[in-house]
Amino acid sequence: MNITSAIFDCSAPDLASCPDESLPEFAFIGRSNVGKSSLLNMLSGEPNLARVSKTPGFTKLINIFTMNRTWRLVDLPGYGYAHVAREDKARFNKAVTEYLEHRANLCCVFALVDSGLAPQKIDLEFIEWLTRHSVPFVLAFTKTDKLPGLKAQANIDAFMARISEWYVQPPEIFTCSANTRQGRQELLEMIEKTIESLPPVSQSLNLKSERFAPQKKKPASNKKKNSHVAPKRPNPARPW
Repeated sequence: MNITSAIFDCSAPDLASCPDESLPEFAFIGRSNVGKSSLLNMLSGEPNLARVSKTPGFTKLINIFTMNRTWRLVDLPGYGYAHVAREDKARFNKAVTEYLEHRANLCCVFALVDSGLAPQKIDLEFIEWLTRHSVPFVLAFTKTDKLPGLKAQANIDAFMARISEWYVQPPEIFTCSANTRQGRQELLEMIEKTIESLPPVSQSLNLKSERFAPQKKKPASNKKKNSHVAPKRPNPARPW
């Protein structure tokens, strides 16, 4: 896929303010300071598409861009940012939650994870949340140029090992670097193939792709009452 046009559509404070659902959407989200804005600029070929800030958590609205007039790139606020007024934080986190759960034309979420770090609790909790809510997603490990390849791969392997118990089939993974442009073609090819596989909008308003929804493992049967205590899971109401 070649990006021939990238047009800013809107900055939506909530799901109701998002554009109509006529185009497939691909959303990007990750922990604050994961390098999301730099990755989006690299992916689009537009250096100023997403504003890069030295302040983590700069994105506070759902920013939507129309690409090639055929699909939308969605820049979601990062999670884990504490330096926002409490009422504002609750407002945009609720918007992200509603978008991920209820946006009918959302095809896939690119969950960004920093390859330079050992598995972070907040990232693991977010992936578990996506899984429980059956949100289709892939994993994109960022900043692969910041560490020697073996160290970055070790962090990726550790992350995949931590989430392996949740799936029969693990999510698809990509490795990316905004500086070296690693992963750009692979991400665009995945988006292109997904769009080509979608039915006409007139036939189906719900475009959510099952391709990127990893098959969850069924919980083991437990015939003996109270013989096993389930591991503690993140708060299902946690806003992102």
